[in-house]
Amino acid sequence: MKSLQLSRRTVLRGVGATLALPLLDIMSPSCCRADSSSQAGVTPPRRAAFFYIPNGVVQSAWNPVDTGETFTLSPTLQPLETVREHVLVLSNIGRVKTPGTDGHAQASTCWLSTAAPDELSPDGYPLKRTIDQVIADHTGHETAFRSLELSCNPYEDNRESIYFDNISWYGGSHVARSLRDPQQVFNRLFRVEQHISSRSVLDLVMQDARSLNPRLGQRDREKLEEYTQAVRTVEQQIERVQQRQDDIRQLNPQTPVKPWQAMHRDEFIQVMGDLMILALQTDLTRVATLMTAPERWSSPLKVEGWFERPIEHHSLTHGQANDGVRNDLAKLDRFHLEQFVHLVQKMAAVPEGEGSLLDNTMFMLGSGLSSGELHECTNLPTVIAGRAAGRLKTGQHVRYPTGTPIANLWVTLANIMGIKQDRFGDSTGPLQEIEAA
Repeated sequence: MKSLQLSRRTVLRGVGATLALPLLDIMSPSCCRADSSSQAGVTPPRRAAFFYIPNGVVQSAWNPVDTGETFTLSPTLQPLETVREHVLVLSNIGRVKTPGTDGHAQASTCWLSTAAPDELSPDGYPLKRTIDQVIADHTGHETAFRSLELSCNPYEDNRESIYFDNISWYGGSHVARSLRDPQQVFNRLFRVEQHISSRSVLDLVMQDARSLNPRLGQRDREKLEEYTQAVRTVEQQIERVQQRQDDIRQLNPQTPVKPWQAMHRDEFIQVMGDLMILALQTDLTRVATLMTAPERWSSPLKVEGWFERPIEHHSLTHGQANDGVRNDLAKLDRFHLEQFVHLVQKMAAVPEGEGSLLDNTMFMLGSGLSSGELHECTNLPTVIAGRAAGRLKTGQHVRYPTGTPIANLWVTLANIMGIKQDRFGDSTGPLQEIEAA
C-alpha cells in the first residue's frame, strides 16, 4: 500500500503482474469467494461500467455489414476478435438531437440521460439524471462508493465547460464531476488512513450537532436531522472502505506516481482502467464511468505510436471528405477499441465465483455522436462486453430499426441490474433481443 514503484507500463499490480501468477481464489473479493464456508452460496454482484469515446466514429469503417452470431467484424471493430464471444455489438440506436444547443455538449452530457427533447435542463440541454446514477441509487447502499467517475482528459487549458468533460449527472444541473489524476483516484479508493482521519472529524461534527439540538426550533431540527443523516452516510462509507482492506491488501495495488500530464495516451487510459477494475473487483463500487478524452476540445492531442505528430480530433471530424483525414480518424477509432479490449481482457482474467469479473459485468463502449462530421446521433457506436451474470446474449451483432432510442438500452441495463424501470428518457421499451432467456 505504501510502495511508490510502478511497473514499466504504469499498470497497477494486481491487475497486471499479480494476475500473471496462478489464479488464486484469494485474489477475488471475500464477498465473492466460492471456497469459504461463511460465503457459501453467495452470488457475485452485477456491475455496470461505461467507456466513453468522444466525437463519434467514422461510420463507414465502423458499421458491420451483417448481423447475428457469425457477423463480419468491420475494419474498426477488428480488435474485438480476441474477445468476440464476450461482446455484443448494437446498431441503429440513438437519440433525438435538440436544435439550438451545442451538439458536442449534448453528446457527452446527454449520452447516459437521453431525456425527451422537451425535457430541458436550465441551460437548454435534454439532460436529466443519468442511468449510471439511477443504477447507483440501487447499488450504492452496499458499497463504499456509490459510483466512480474518471476522465483521461490530457489538457490543462480548460477551454471548455463541464458539459464537455463529464458524462455522469445527478440531475439536470448537478454534475458528478469526473477525476483525472490517477493518484487522487488511488488515494480516494485505497488510502484508508485518510478516511479514518475524516471519521475523527465527523465524530466531532456529530457531537456538536447533538449539543445544538435542544436549542433549535422544529424546522431547524429537521434540517439538522437531514445533515446528520448525510454524515451517517459518510460514516457508513468509511466503514465499508475499512471492511474491504483485507481484499485490497491481498491485491497490493501500487500508488501511481507518474504525473498524468506525462503519461502516453495508452498509459493514461490503461492506468485509469486498472483503477476502475480494482474498484469493481474489491466491491468498492458497482458503477463506474471512464471518459477516454473530452468532447470537442481542439487542442493538439498526442497519441504516441499511432501518429507521428499531435492531432486535433474534433477538427479532423469535420474534414472527413478527405480520404487521408478519414483514414486518420478511423485509426484513432481503432486505437480506442484496442484500449477497450485490453480492459475487457483484464476483467476476464480476474476470477470471481465460478467465472470472472467480466462475466458479472456490463462494460459498455459508446459515444454521444454517431458522426462528429454532421453532429449526428442516430446510429451511436455501441459495444457491450460481459454477460451480466448470464443476463446478456453476447457474441452477436444486432441491428435495430432506424430511430430506436438508446434509452431503450438504458431501461434494459437497469432491469438487468435489478431495477424495475419501465421508462427512461425517451424510451419506448426494453431491448428484449439482447437478454438471455
